[in-house]
Amino acid sequence: MIAQDIEKLVAYGLQTGLVEKEDKIYTINRLLELFEVEDFTESDTDVTCGIDELESLLDRMVDYAFKAGIITENSIVYRDLFDTKIMSMLVGRPSEIIRKFKEYYAVSPKKATDYYYKLSQDTNYIRRYRIERDLKWTIDTTYGVMDITINLSKPEKDPKAIAAAKNARQSGYPKCLLCMENEGYAGRVNHPARQNHRVIPVTIADSAWGFQYSPYVYYNEHCIVFNSKHIPMKIEHATFCKLFDFVKQFPHYIVGSNADLPIVGGSILSHDHFQGGNYDFAMAKAPVERTFRVQGFDDVAAGIVNWPMSVIRLTGKDTDRIIQLADIILNQWRSYTDEDAFIYAETDGEPHNTITPIARKRDGNFELDLVLRNNITTEEHPMGVYHSHGERHHIKKENIGLIEVMGLAILPSRLKDEMEILADAIINHKKIRSIETIEKHADWVEEFMPRYTSVNKENIMEILQKEVGMVFMKVLEDAGVYKRTPEGQAAFDRFCQSLS
Repeated sequence: MIAQDIEKLVAYGLQTGLVEKEDKIYTINRLLELFEVEDFTESDTDVTCGIDELESLLDRMVDYAFKAGIITENSIVYRDLFDTKIMSMLVGRPSEIIRKFKEYYAVSPKKATDYYYKLSQDTNYIRRYRIERDLKWTIDTTYGVMDITINLSKPEKDPKAIAAAKNARQSGYPKCLLCMENEGYAGRVNHPARQNHRVIPVTIADSAWGFQYSPYVYYNEHCIVFNSKHIPMKIEHATFCKLFDFVKQFPHYIVGSNADLPIVGGSILSHDHFQGGNYDFAMAKAPVERTFRVQGFDDVAAGIVNWPMSVIRLTGKDTDRIIQLADIILNQWRSYTDEDAFIYAETDGEPHNTITPIARKRDGNFELDLVLRNNITTEEHPMGVYHSHGERHHIKKENIGLIEVMGLAILPSRLKDEMEILADAIINHKKIRSIETIEKHADWVEEFMPRYTSVNKENIMEILQKEVGMVFMKVLEDAGVYKRTPEGQAAFDRFCQSLS
């Protein structure tokens, strides 16, 4: 059967455009070598393989490799390492992909990204069949419609693989998951394989960067733009320049940066990078609720956005002028203290204030959203005063990074099973506090249940999804440095007034 599956995989490559017809025999021979097959007879009938067949096809091929002793372990980590090697046989060299990207870009930036996004899925770098398993829904809030997701596309490591990773020799190559050196890398038990991965080089503000898609695509065309050098994240004047330079090259994409401090930053602070894509986030749709003027910048519209976090939106035609004002806001915020609002620029020499910036082009204007962040901690809030508070950790306790700042929740995979167990417990009147996996949700359930007069099997999951969404909204309010109260908004106005 392996010979038939090899032929089927090559057919998939031909149908998706990964393999040119001139490369068919060459690709078959590479796969025969990989699977240590010596005899092969091509089928007399036309062989086809649709996108929806790829998962089962690869599963069969990996099963064969394990039974044949080509791979010695059969857990998800090792299977992923090997099926990535299989797919790499169908993928062209980086120079071929870059050349095609440039040809499409000459037609339009969107043509180029359409080609590259499809390629990244066809190569199985983005595993379509896993992304489809993610749970997604929307929730109406006072700030607009927010997106809620439970990420199920990252495979869970089994205990054996975890132990192997712990005992594996620590390698410094690649230095991190965002380094250029990941392109074509075979991977290891504690680092994913990237043999089927190709990076598009881009020049941003006269510096060399890479452009790729996230393998977990939390939203449409979720891309990552990363420095070719392994240097730490830093929010500064150059950051704003680079964000707008990217938007000018890809005007159909938004792009933003995580903050550069722990707690309020992303998961990878050691490598300078941005995230963007072709998606209209809830925060982008949120209107400016009041404007303010900064002396000398009448050509740049400035306003406070109606959003649970503290967002200043700058709009104008000239990006240089927007960047000049953004520099003023950043520098002022870095050193700004307002004890009445519990905002401290630093304590014991440790800086707390930073910004999460997002750039876009809309209706002929450039926009820059500046989200004010602060990572101060206290005994009451050891994980951060402007972070998800303890009573919401049963739903979300991880950092609030760029994507969530913009209104898309990335919730832990454990919630899928917990919501199903919780739904059963509620409907069957079980004692939630006595069920170990969901006891942490008991107080929350007692708080929201009185709001519903009718709860049954048909609507319980919808109720839980709504309430999870409302918790996420409150998490964003927790993360807002200026609260959505008259006192909090007055303090926000004080900061804006300090800019002139």
